[in-house]
Amino acid sequence: LPTMKMLLLLLALLSAALPASTAPPTCYSRVLSLSKEITESFKELQTSKTDSCVETLPRLYLDIHNYCVLAKLRDFVAYPGCDRMAEVNELKEKARSLYTILISYCRRDLVFLTDDCNALEIPISPPIEHS
Repeated sequence: LPTMKMLLLLLALLSAALPASTAPPTCYSRVLSLSKEITESFKELQTSKTDSCVETLPRLYLDIHNYCVLAKLRDFVAYPGCDRMAEVNELKEKARSLYTILISYCRRDLVFLTDDCNALEIPISPPIEHS
């Protein structure tokens, strides 16, 4: 009985300490966060690795609101180079996961606002904030 009281007290303390989740992740929020994670990982890979195969990889700027992102992900995953690099294989696996989520799980939840494939070749810089 004392053990049960301690366990209940511990659970109560843990639940009070953890922030309350406002809402469960949606398909859109998962796709958005994964696309940002992939884009950032690709940028880091480009700046940290001087391997020539990294320079030949297809660009991986992702905008999930652009229908061309599906072709961009397919091209990146199917790219035959850099298979010997663990970082590239990990990035390809994330890209494969994002593609699967887009075409399977979120297919009816997403609305593509454009199909401008050229827009995925050159990332738009975020606006500079002046202080």
